[in-house]
Amino acid sequence: MDRRAMVAALTTVVLWASAFVAIRAAGEHFTPGALALGRLVAGTLTLLVFLVIRREGLPKREAWPGIAAAGVLWFGAYMVVLNWGEQLVDAGTAAMLVNVGPILIALLGGWLLREGFPGRLLAGLAVSFAGAVVVGLSMSGRGQAPVLGVVLCLLAAITYAGGVVSQKPALKHASALQVTTFGCLIGAVACLPFAGQLVDDLATAPAEATLSMLYLGVFPTALAFTTWAYALARTTAGKMGSTTYAVPAVVVLMSWAVLGEIPGWLSLAGGVLCLAGVAVSRAKREPVLTRQRL
Repeated sequence: MDRRAMVAALTTVVLWASAFVAIRAAGEHFTPGALALGRLVAGTLTLLVFLVIRREGLPKREAWPGIAAAGVLWFGAYMVVLNWGEQLVDAGTAAMLVNVGPILIALLGGWLLREGFPGRLLAGLAVSFAGAVVVGLSMSGRGQAPVLGVVLCLLAAITYAGGVVSQKPALKHASALQVTTFGCLIGAVACLPFAGQLVDDLATAPAEATLSMLYLGVFPTALAFTTWAYALARTTAGKMGSTTYAVPAVVVLMSWAVLGEIPGWLSLAGGVLCLAGVAVSRAKREPVLTRQRL
């Protein structure tokens, strides 16, 4: 990736990490479907404003299958099942289960998108996943996770991976802003059955929870998904998926700074492993120098 794409990927990581704090604040007052719909509506409206300002019209016909699949799987289903799953299991367990996603992205990208299976990428994924497990164990409660919560978090990982792999081909025929805008719009339409719940929750939710929902829509959704698509268009799906393993490390630091939750040594060690795995997966292979025999 070039420097701008790397900045875009880092922006995505930081904003997606902040989403965990905002979801915690809003999730106590909004049902999973209502929170997803409110977030997507706020994100869609924000994106449409920028689409008009930049005078970008509709994507080409070839981009719509990927946009539609990503909209239903990632913007719609993923957000609903993740919100639901995090209400049933603790944050640590959810983090471990959802972080199966980047591994699935690498496997699906290597198979369906013909990106191959680079050794460094697979090694980096293994290291980062180990770090995610360590962070998850350090944050997990003592009780056993309900089966439904585990299934929902795994389903979130599957829909996340399917959405990313679907989005990648669409970026060949449309801009990052177009792909994100209409994917978010399709996700919002898919979540319209939760409109009644959203109206009811808005009537009773405190202002802080509503602001958290709006923040989720404007920044971790509208901005972060656009910067993600921008970077994804300039690298492989597998490498972009590995980048998101930096999220647990950033979450630990944000919880420390914003919520005053002092991380333990196990959390810090897991965060370091996550970052080390990202570094390994994105490292360039050094050329091998050979001597010519005289």
